[in-house]
Amino acid sequence: MADLDSIFSDDWGADHRSGIVAVVGQPNVGKSTLINAILGQKIAIVTSKPQTTRQRQLGIYTAADAQVLFVDTPGIHTPQTHLGEAMLGAARHALRDADAVLWLLDASRVPNAADRRISDMLRQLAEKKPLILALNKADLLAADADLSGHLALCDHHCALQTSAIKGQGIDALLEALLPVLPLGPRYYPAEQASDANLRFLAAELIREKVIEHTSDEIPYAVAVEITRFREGAQRTQIEATIFVERNSQKGIIIGKRGAMIKRIGSAARGELQALLEATVRLDLRVKLLRNWRSNPDFMRRLGYASPKRARN
Repeated sequence: MADLDSIFSDDWGADHRSGIVAVVGQPNVGKSTLINAILGQKIAIVTSKPQTTRQRQLGIYTAADAQVLFVDTPGIHTPQTHLGEAMLGAARHALRDADAVLWLLDASRVPNAADRRISDMLRQLAEKKPLILALNKADLLAADADLSGHLALCDHHCALQTSAIKGQGIDALLEALLPVLPLGPRYYPAEQASDANLRFLAAELIREKVIEHTSDEIPYAVAVEITRFREGAQRTQIEATIFVERNSQKGIIIGKRGAMIKRIGSAARGELQALLEATVRLDLRVKLLRNWRSNPDFMRRLGYASPKRARN
């Protein structure tokens, strides 16, 4: 958070608006892609696998007369592990703290029971908050698509179509969001796009590359911890441990003669160098930690909420 002098500076007028917008929806509906598109840069990892986002992430959009703090929440789902409970808890807390809610629905498919559960949650936690309904993946719709089932899921301030992957509907979305936010100052410097620190972003980028390069069973069993992050005059040295739950998963990530871990490392290094604008030396190791998703102490070590807190 910026210091008080920055918060109460004279660069905002009496009609300046600022507030928190919780971005919610099912896993893999395009929440992170949409926030990245709004900001014009990557602050959240994106993959084709559901439940990629595990923690609350803040994307900061600043305009001349407004600042929007988009909270990218984990996809709302029925949890099966302590990690899943923590992810659901992060989404619930974001809803409670928000000034407005942006609910992304997949416009390319018929609403299902999971969407109705989200509707029930919104009525419980955000009933009196402005709700913007974004019918995402609109680029996949037929011209005569019937969206009445989506619109009937909840009472909403307004509804519009978006395509996060193509950047369509972004301006209209912002035009709908800004007027419903409260009057208030700018809370972050105009040039800041996220509140995440570099160690967190590095761990997320490495996890993204693991997910992209491995099979379907791997994404949910992988955690990444940065064990060393040292910025030098010539290069930045990063050491990270990739945790898995089974030996078979460890073998998949390492690959034959280390081929897979080299591919993951090369891909991650490229993105890290772009992020840091510096040469990066990246060292990866893979470690077995059985059932880490049900280990509250380990999850707290990685910054995930404890299961007990997630239920509150």
